[in-house]
Amino acid sequence: MLACLFIPLFPLAARLRSEPDLKGEAAAICEGNGNAARIVAATRKARKAGIEPGMTLPQARSIYPRLIARPRDLESERSAQEALLEIAETFSPRVEDACEGVIYLDLEGLPSLRAVGEGLAPPAPSCPPPQITNHKSQIANRFLSFARDLITTAEKASLPTRAGIATSKLSARVAAGLPDTPVVVPPGEEAAFLAPLPLSRLSPEMEIEETLARWGIRSIGDFARLPEGEVASRLGEMGRELHATASGFDPRPLMPRLPPPDFTEGMDLEWPLVSLEPFLFVGNAALERLVARLESQGLACVRLEATLKLDPDGCDARAIALPAPTREVKTLLTLVRLELEARPPGAPVMGFAFTAHPDKPRRAQLSLFGPPALSPDKLATTIARLAALLGSDRIGSPRTVDSHRPERFTTTGYAPPAPPTIPRPPKTGRGLLAVRVLRPPLELEVLVDSRQSTVDSKNSPLGVVGEGLAPPARSCPVPRDFPNGVMLPDTFFSPQPPPCHPERSEGPTPVAPPITNHKSQITNRPLSLRTTSPDALPQISGTVKIAAGPWSMEDAWWSTDPADRDYWDIELSDGALYRIYRDRGTNAWFADGIYD
Repeated sequence: MLACLFIPLFPLAARLRSEPDLKGEAAAICEGNGNAARIVAATRKARKAGIEPGMTLPQARSIYPRLIARPRDLESERSAQEALLEIAETFSPRVEDACEGVIYLDLEGLPSLRAVGEGLAPPAPSCPPPQITNHKSQIANRFLSFARDLITTAEKASLPTRAGIATSKLSARVAAGLPDTPVVVPPGEEAAFLAPLPLSRLSPEMEIEETLARWGIRSIGDFARLPEGEVASRLGEMGRELHATASGFDPRPLMPRLPPPDFTEGMDLEWPLVSLEPFLFVGNAALERLVARLESQGLACVRLEATLKLDPDGCDARAIALPAPTREVKTLLTLVRLELEARPPGAPVMGFAFTAHPDKPRRAQLSLFGPPALSPDKLATTIARLAALLGSDRIGSPRTVDSHRPERFTTTGYAPPAPPTIPRPPKTGRGLLAVRVLRPPLELEVLVDSRQSTVDSKNSPLGVVGEGLAPPARSCPVPRDFPNGVMLPDTFFSPQPPPCHPERSEGPTPVAPPITNHKSQITNRPLSLRTTSPDALPQISGTVKIAAGPWSMEDAWWSTDPADRDYWDIELSDGALYRIYRDRGTNAWFADGIYD
């Protein structure tokens, strides 16, 4: 069994889908230019006024001066045809596109109709004819219910559809064209159903139609009653196939189509648009239809392409990539607005098309042991708006790179971690201090001596401390042992000296002075720091109470941008902890971070 979906007056239905405000008006669809334009289809109100297909536009306006004329919109027709195919694919996996508002569905093996051929047992031979009739009525009712579901789903998408079900494509198409829809042709009754119809329903070739008219053949039944051999000898192979179709045997197989990789909605505009707001008004309706089609397929938009037809013969195409699939019409419209404001098309717009590249929307899993995960749609919407406002290169998650410099980082796509699936164990041990890095680092000046006179950074006491004062013995390392002398970002200040490691010493273990003596050589001289710029934030000022360091770092010495620094952890008189460093090349001091 095959089902046929048919949209009568398809050019008008496609236009009304794009412009629903014309449904209650006297409107007509024209094809052609100027006075030669002819009416293709008209609304019910216009037909009641006497407007008929085939009239020229001046003739129609002479009958009804207030007639609203619209040119045929091929873009709207293509979108309406795609929407009808997508609706049919929700009922059957095998769908054929016959164009012009006609599609065919293969009903073989559908779960909703399987009971028709399998679950309902055929009547026994001993059953009387009334029970056979009752069985056929059950089959017909099941197909009628299926056809009504098809029509209802199509009407929800603003597509007035008729449906017909039969065992051949021709019978199903003819049944779908009848006004009392839906119509089901029982198996084996195709010839009786087609017999009273005019011969034009078979759509024969012009020469064959003229020959049959000379023979006096007017109906499909008259043609089917002719001997097949005589028809084939006089009309050839084409006449033989036409005779088989008239007898109820349609040799044309169903040609299923492949689903498209994307979804497109658009329309041709009656007048060129030169400002943004009117374009966004009609574009919003197209995006709503596009998102509705995506939602019906369980998909979302991950990339939106906008193609603009410019006056007179131009085209402007641009693409908007989204960080995650979304179905938010407001978000897509905002991105289109920002894109057009950043790069105006430069000419009036005569038409447009929005193409959505689909992807499955992300789902959030609920958790019993942590906070709920962020909504993927809302997260994608927020990131898309931020990217449009600030730039896609400024949105993401920071990640460290393979470098000794703590300021080196890169950005990746933001993906929040999933909530835990098992309860997390309680934290044990000492917690680490967090450091708020200062980017760019703040330049400092050093004040020394009791008079607090300003000293040039080249002669700063901390520079002398890092160079002139003898460091502790090898058997007692620096306050924290860093690999390769690198200052790690999570270093935390500890005034207590770490234990010495005798196993690292060579020969007899020397008695090294305590590390506090080394620090006392720094803090015995009154030192204070302050930022060089009064406008810098935050403002750093205070006397150095305790200092730990230095930790040397050398990176990229072979390049044009080397780094050679000494890092220190210091505590000022106000109790604040800072990470500072001295650039050995310039002897300048900088504040690199603040410990919380």
